[in-house]
This record gives sequence, structure tokens and C-alpha cells, in this order.
Amino acid sequence: MSASGGTKAIVAALAANLAIAVAKFVAFLFSGSSSMLAESVHSLADSGNQGLLLLGGKKAQREATPQHPFGYGRERYIYAFLVSIVLFSVGGMFAIYEGYEKIKHPHEIDHWYWPVGVLVFAIIAETFSFRTAIKESNTLRGRQSWKEFVRHAKAPELPVVLLEDLGALVGLILALIGVGLALGTGDGVWDGIGTLCIGILLIAIAIVLAAETKSLLLGEAAGVEDVRKIEAAIVDGETVPAIIHMRTLHLGPEELLVAAKIAVRHDETAAEVAAAIDAAESRIREAVPIARVIYLEPDIYSETKAAKGPDPEAAPGGPVPTAEH
Repeated sequence: MSASGGTKAIVAALAANLAIAVAKFVAFLFSGSSSMLAESVHSLADSGNQGLLLLGGKKAQREATPQHPFGYGRERYIYAFLVSIVLFSVGGMFAIYEGYEKIKHPHEIDHWYWPVGVLVFAIIAETFSFRTAIKESNTLRGRQSWKEFVRHAKAPELPVVLLEDLGALVGLILALIGVGLALGTGDGVWDGIGTLCIGILLIAIAIVLAAETKSLLLGEAAGVEDVRKIEAAIVDGETVPAIIHMRTLHLGPEELLVAAKIAVRHDETAAEVAAAIDAAESRIREAVPIARVIYLEPDIYSETKAAKGPDPEAAPGGPVPTAEH
């Protein structure tokens, strides 16, 4: 996985979650707080999630094979999707179950200083992890808002870590509120309500992650800026006067396929057309280095067709409307 995959942020989150999971489970054993049990399972699930992201990054580096000629870049998308499933089932559903049981059968929290102390420690550790993820993301985010970055990032690891860390911080605050109310009122139901809220939060984050990674798995085009660069690189006004139609597809976060039908002049020889295609490919790779696989098909230039602009119906399935992704 390259630096853009956010390896540093993943490792920081993994270290924080392992330490927090142990601390939370110890607090649960001494206090009996269901919020602590739900949070310990949440942190353990998060640790497994970071392991999945690292494993996906490692598997994505395998060389292409005859059976998989475009390589294994999408392994990173698959493992990010698995993270959303784990977060939903192990984290969210377990927390909802624990919250329901605690509300149904409430009991007072013993040794209150254990859950409170661990929650404060966990908030500090998660803040460090979240800060690392934000710092790593800022190098790629540019002028995008955080919402746009999560929705449009082609590398899934940083959005996953960001949302996990955000969910963990909000969950810890909810757990602290639930424990505080349970201690202040002497009613353990509040601890269960806090746990229930944590479960709902985790399920909401899991749904967002699943939706975004599903879009990546289906195959997303290059970003708007990269598309503009590629179009500008192909057309030189002389040997390649226009683009008839063009499609791009991410084979992985840092691997882009470019397929285009380009216009050439009717009086050019085969050698001149081949040279024009080679030159256009070179310009594309210089403009957008992640364009690893490029297919350019020549066609005779027609001023009448060129006036109509690129042909949207040349894509499989007919016209392709402008999408947000």
C-alpha cells in the first residue's frame, strides 16, 4: 500500500484500539457496565478492521496474472467493504443487543472509577488516532470538504479510518454520558440507553461505509480534474484533433484504465497514426501518472461529428449522465 493509502493512520488506529479494547474489558470486569462491554467489543472489532485494511493493502500489491491481467488493486475495495460488514454486525448489532438487555435488566454500576477512568483514557487515545487520520487525509483532500473527501476518495483506507475514529470518539462520549447518568441517578437503565445509542451510531457509520465502498467495487471513473488532464493530454490539435468518446475506470486506488476513440486525419499513414497514438499515451502518463492501462482507437476525423461533441451513447448501456461519484 502506498503512502496515499494512509498506512500511518491505520497503524496508529490499530495501536490505539488494541490498548483501548484491553482497558475497556478490564473496566467491564470490575464495574459490570454494559457500555464498557459494548465499547470493548467495538474497539476489538475496530482492531480487526485495521488488520483487514492492512491485509487488503498487502494483497493488492500482487503482480498481475493471466487470470487477473489488470492486477489485484481492487482487493483494497473488497477488504474495506468487509470492514463495513464487521462494523455493522460485531460492533453495531452487539451493542444494540447489550443495550436492550441492560434496559430490560438494569443494575447499578460497581467501582465507578474504572469505567470513568478508562473512558477518559480512551478519549485521549482515540483523539490521537483521529488527529493522525486527519493529518494524513489533509495531504490528499486539497480544497474538498470532508464530506466530499469521504465520498470521492479512490483510496478507501483513510475514509474508513476517519469514520471509524469519529464513531469511536462519539461512542465514547455517549458511553461517558450513559455511565454518568447511571451513577448520578442510581438507575442502570441510562447505561443501557448509552449502549443502545452506540449501536445505532455504529450501524449508521457501517451503512455509509458500505455504500461508498460498493460504489468503488462497481467501478468508478477518474475524478473530474484527472479527466480534464487526460482530455487535454490526448488532443494536440495536429495529429489528434479531437476525442470522439472516452471512458476511464479505476482498477484500484492508484491504477487507472483509459479507453478512448480518438480522431485522426484521413490522409495520415498507418505509421503516422501509430506515432500519434504513442505520443498521446506518453502525454497521458505524464499528465496523470496513475493511468497505467491505456487503449486508444483511431477513427477518421469529421468536422461534422466533432461539432456534436463526445458521443455519450458510445458507452455500454447507452447515455451516461453526469454522476456525483
